[in-house]
Amino acid sequence: MAGSTAQPAASGLGPTSRSAGVLSIVLMGDALLYVVLPVSAAAFGIGLVWVGILLSANRFVRILAYGAIARATQRLGVRRAAIATAFTGAVSTLMFGAFDGGPVLLLARLMWGLSFAALTLICLAYAVDDRKQAGARVGLSRAIQQAGPALSLTAGAWLAGAAGPQTAFLFIGLVSFIAVPFAMALPRETMAAERERTPWLPRPQSLDLLFFAVGFAVDGVFTMTITLILADIVSLETAILSGGAILAFRRAAEAIVAPLGGLMGDRLGIGKALFASTLLCAAGMAAIAMGWIVVGAVAVIVGRAVLAAVGPAAAAQRSGHRQIMHRLAAMQTWRDFGAALGPLTSGFLLARVEMPALYGAMVVLLAIALTFQIWRR
Repeated sequence: MAGSTAQPAASGLGPTSRSAGVLSIVLMGDALLYVVLPVSAAAFGIGLVWVGILLSANRFVRILAYGAIARATQRLGVRRAAIATAFTGAVSTLMFGAFDGGPVLLLARLMWGLSFAALTLICLAYAVDDRKQAGARVGLSRAIQQAGPALSLTAGAWLAGAAGPQTAFLFIGLVSFIAVPFAMALPRETMAAERERTPWLPRPQSLDLLFFAVGFAVDGVFTMTITLILADIVSLETAILSGGAILAFRRAAEAIVAPLGGLMGDRLGIGKALFASTLLCAAGMAAIAMGWIVVGAVAVIVGRAVLAAVGPAAAAQRSGHRQIMHRLAAMQTWRDFGAALGPLTSGFLLARVEMPALYGAMVVLLAIALTFQIWRR
């Protein structure tokens, strides 16, 4: 799917919607994990350090494997790759309900990381096939992807509190196998894709560095620590439910804001939308550092929702047709590199630094990345 001749079956919105539906279903377990695992680590037989490792492991394996996964997806064919990774993604969630202990759960996270990487590239490649409407199509794909996680972060969080976290993951893992027939409904390729070599850690462009910072601050630190921040204010059960509600709002915001942000980017300029959404994320992190948790969380979530649409669109617009898969893989690699370092760094630093200082540092990181993006452009 690296070039326009490689994906005639991707024309229209049907494959974009169906591929996003597959990812939406298998994302349910991963979404709930970020809410439940930090405050229920003992139920899985692990400590806080293992929490950081498990929440980072899936991203680290993607960092190492995105290039190989892009080539394997092209070689195998997107439909067969989607079927295989939908199955392994469901299995990885099921393992959190059936097993405990760091090593076996680490294996589950590695399986999930490989599955998610392939499905993400498949969804993005379908969405950016039409560059003139890339922002809106990526936004639509992101909107569909949020349906499953939003359900998991509400009903799943309630089930984890009522029946126990492992029971919740066992149930969600079984439900996730519904993604397999959705993947089987994707169209078959009629031509082989042109292959573009992607190194395991490609040399970053300015857009890649921006998404490294966003991944570290928002997808890493914010996602891991928001429940912990709430746990210092309210009871543990209320913190789980509130954290789930905030992260569910993130999914809902992407479902609503990402298509609108992508459409705005297509009409007014992807660069302008990229700047405004990153600035909004930084302002939200600053608000959290000053104690305005709800206001700051809303700003971070809305800004990240727009970035989810305009980021891949910007990568597609700045690359040739043969380089699209390569550039998408590179951007995802650097975003995941930041998102992997975020929880890992937080797990080790939270015992040594105060939460406001950590969030203040995230504001500085985003400001530096945005300044470099402007300078390079």
